[in-house]
Amino acid sequence: MEAYIYDAIRTTRGKGNKKGALNTVTPTHLVTQQLKDLKEKHDFDTSLVEDVILGCVTQVMDQGANIAKTAAQQSGYGQHLCGVTLNRFCGSGLESINQASAYVKSGFSKLLVAGGVESMSRVKMGSDGGALMMDPAVAVPGHAIPQGVSADLIASKYGFTRNDVDAFALESQKRAAAAEAAGVFKSRFAVRDINGVVMLDTDENIRPGTTMESLAGLQPAFAMMGQMAGFDAVAIDRYPEIAAVDHVHHAGNSSAIVDGAAVALIGNEEAGKELGMKPRAKILAAAVYGTEPTIMLTGPAPASEKALKQAGMNVGDIDLFEVNEAFASVPMLFMHKLNVPHDKVNVNGGAIALGHPLGATGCMLMGTLIDELERQDKTTGLVTLCIGGGMGIATIIERV
Repeated sequence: MEAYIYDAIRTTRGKGNKKGALNTVTPTHLVTQQLKDLKEKHDFDTSLVEDVILGCVTQVMDQGANIAKTAAQQSGYGQHLCGVTLNRFCGSGLESINQASAYVKSGFSKLLVAGGVESMSRVKMGSDGGALMMDPAVAVPGHAIPQGVSADLIASKYGFTRNDVDAFALESQKRAAAAEAAGVFKSRFAVRDINGVVMLDTDENIRPGTTMESLAGLQPAFAMMGQMAGFDAVAIDRYPEIAAVDHVHHAGNSSAIVDGAAVALIGNEEAGKELGMKPRAKILAAAVYGTEPTIMLTGPAPASEKALKQAGMNVGDIDLFEVNEAFASVPMLFMHKLNVPHDKVNVNGGAIALGHPLGATGCMLMGTLIDELERQDKTTGLVTLCIGGGMGIATIIERV
């Protein structure tokens, strides 16, 4: 049985701090509005939707107590609607799509909503704690280091210089600014307050005035952490071929902290007929892959290779790629490993310019990919993200 994406939409992204436009908006409101936007866009029978699967990384405070069920209850879809919240770190939004697809392909479900949310201004990253980094009994034998130091380790190991990662970041900003000006984000919805007043109708973090000179003026974000806290020594102990960790990442070439939500409507062919909707894409394959936890952010390439093998495809069969820009070195390594040209990757910019609302990003990338496949009249696409702790996730779709 096939699993189809009938639509994928997202909110605008607001800066994830106290001055951000969405700071006063609860994550429940972000998701609930997305569910209502989806309903209003297609005017479908919501009683057909069986479950809501949401990715959310920091599941405390406003995002605790199963936010998927909370949003389902507030959505007006009906009391029948269930909800489950999952956490695969940065891959959560794509994992929700993959799990929904698995339910549909197995025949267990006909129609589900999948997606994700993260309000990073209201619920600070890392505020849920966890043993992975904070318990010495776990962190020490696992050679755990912060993700930013891991990103610098990738750059050091593979020879990406400060100029290289800054140039990549500049291109992300240029592409995002051009996409914004051209109005290509067709599946994006403005965030409104409870009275319907628009609070944010563009992605707040795009910086069209970015230059190589302005990026060069930013101090490395993870140098002190790596040197003073001893994480560089941990990295070098695991990778002795690295004489020193070159700290090249900073706020301008790393993913921006933002607020946002996204949802996708996923079902089988029969559900589409009952909805009176035509699918936009078909899910061909999905995969996850575990990687060495110190360098940790190398997962997109092997996860993508695993998904490609599952689909009986090779990398040349993919028309467009969305590779999450957690740090500039991540998509750069992906392109290096799989020999993918940059003109096929993140053609409308990525998280460096647009932001990375942790639990939602994977679903956002899926919507961006489908929009761009339609705009360019192309057929196949792949979404992939690196994941903390040493994982990668990838999903391949075919435009319908």
